[in-house]
Amino acid sequence: MMTLSSCASLAPSPTPTPTPPSTATVTPTIVWFPATSTKTPLPSPVAQATQEPLPGIGEELFTDTFDQPELWNTTTSPVAAVIVDNNQLTLSVNSEISPTLLVSLRSQPLVQNFYLEVTASLNLCRGDDRYGVIFRANGSGSYYRYVLNCNGQTRFERAVAGQASAPRDWLTSPLAPAGAPGEVKIGIWAAGSEMRFFLDGRYQYTIEDATFLSGTIGLFVSSYTSTPTSVSFSEMNVYTVNYKRPTPTRIPFATP
Repeated sequence: MMTLSSCASLAPSPTPTPTPPSTATVTPTIVWFPATSTKTPLPSPVAQATQEPLPGIGEELFTDTFDQPELWNTTTSPVAAVIVDNNQLTLSVNSEISPTLLVSLRSQPLVQNFYLEVTASLNLCRGDDRYGVIFRANGSGSYYRYVLNCNGQTRFERAVAGQASAPRDWLTSPLAPAGAPGEVKIGIWAAGSEMRFFLDGRYQYTIEDATFLSGTIGLFVSSYTSTPTSVSFSEMNVYTVNYKRPTPTRIPFATP
């Protein structure tokens, strides 16, 4: 027993065989349809109607062929004259005093919402000499005025108790004659506080002002040079305007 035990203890222990490491390659999983972040769709644009330049024009209110002098303020003097003759209203200034303003108001009717056209013919006009249409006049010192000068520019003026201002200052227009001789058809569309201005039927700009909502119509010439100034007006046509401004369409905002 002892001998067998000793021999057993002297025998070498078996060496364990190491397990080789795995050489398998890990293959990544292919995602054929990857997930994407969901975007909030933008709202579809709302179509806006094209603005009509002369909406709501109705029946003719009156036509003035300038054959009734009693409807206009007229005068004759060596320095200024307003004459109704040959189907024209001619305003002339012959004064070295600058500026000299000459106004002729039509006695009737009072107008509120209207479209007016009148033709202006430049006989003598140069530089900063001015002419144009007065409308919604409330006396001689309170009115609106669409002004053209002989440099080919226009502007919009408002006079309150004789104090004038220009909410829309000078703007050059290729349709405004740059001196005499020249001719242009002046157009004014007014409905409430909105006023649109035209030359030869072409839109120029819009003004918003609620100082005067009705009044009479007039014409004027203003001399700013030392030479005579003369402008004749003819073929005035005035129409009613029945127009209510549409309520603006709300346009939705894009959600972030």
